[in-house]
Amino acid sequence: MLTNPMANVMSAILTYEKSGKRELTVHPISKIIRKVLVIMQDHGYVGALEELSEGRGGFARLNLLGNVNKCGVITPRYSVKNQMFQKFEKRYLPANGVGILILSTPQGVMTHVQAREKGIGGRLLAYCY
Repeated sequence: MLTNPMANVMSAILTYEKSGKRELTVHPISKIIRKVLVIMQDHGYVGALEELSEGRGGFARLNLLGNVNKCGVITPRYSVKNQMFQKFEKRYLPANGVGILILSTPQGVMTHVQAREKGIGGRLLAYCY
């Protein structure tokens, strides 16, 4: 039984990147996992995401670019206010301005930079650099 699908995807991305593989099949894929992967794609960490089947427990093919040094899931999903991002940047990212924290907010899934610009907080989901 799979207890944390997002952690499984992040671990698979890191493993495939280290082994030099360029393609990963993601199963199961949920709305949250899809949004996290799209954010990583927008920031240039992973390539194209192709949906292979829709619906419950669908499949997706993810192209890897070799740009991920480390990525992972943040558990427990800490609640973060707008002024507290720096504390978690120090904890999960290697340097100031390097990498992204991905969080779920009332306005959708976004990076910590976008949330800081909008002045909102949320719950931390993942990090990538």
